[in-house]
Amino acid sequence: MRFDILTLFPGLFDGYLEQSLLKKAIEAGLVDVHRWDFRDWSTDRHKSVDDTPYGGGPGMLIRCEPVFGCVEHVQQQGDAPGRLVMLTPQGRKLDQPLVKELAEEERLLLLCGRYEGFDERIAQGLEPLEVSVGDFICNGGEVPAMLIIDAVIRLVPGVLGDETSSREDSFSGSGLLEFPQYTRPREFRGMSVPEVLLGGNHPEIARWREQQSLARTQERRRDLLQDSDGHEQPAEQP
Repeated sequence: MRFDILTLFPGLFDGYLEQSLLKKAIEAGLVDVHRWDFRDWSTDRHKSVDDTPYGGGPGMLIRCEPVFGCVEHVQQQGDAPGRLVMLTPQGRKLDQPLVKELAEEERLLLLCGRYEGFDERIAQGLEPLEVSVGDFICNGGEVPAMLIIDAVIRLVPGVLGDETSSREDSFSGSGLLEFPQYTRPREFRGMSVPEVLLGGNHPEIARWREQQSLARTQERRRDLLQDSDGHEQPAEQP
């Protein structure tokens, strides 16, 4: 899986790429990450990439020329142009089905905005998939790009030590929240591990986990239990 990060701040990814699961995936050759700076395609000697918006208003917008130049160059690198993704609060909300969709791609180009965003003609001309990581505003698209990379690499074969881990995550498989999990010690400050997890009866443990996932989802995210018509699905009783 190849990721190309197109940004004004490639240095923000220095520490991120050198940590944890992503570092191991890169070292194993399962994931490849490249960074590109819009300023390298600036058309003036000051390397400027932004300008004031027509019609007035606060802040600055990222101009078309450096972004088009960068994207078109990057698309020519590698075996395929890849899928272009623009990180924007106006895009399709990131959820697990979208993560699975993105994980099916061999290559993703992640377009990270800054300031007041992109000139509208960037979206019109390049036709990226516009993605939002939630109903809030970040300083730029870099942290959302990291979220996408983090979520997608979990579905890349070989990245996780145990391939069942991603299937049991919240929002995966059944679409419910994940069940509670415990490890040693058995007792801690008056809190105990549920007895069902200690007996070794795996069918019983599986039933308990399913019931707990359903109960937790009903308590915290009832919207996940709604059907396609927006009606809450009846829940099975534990």
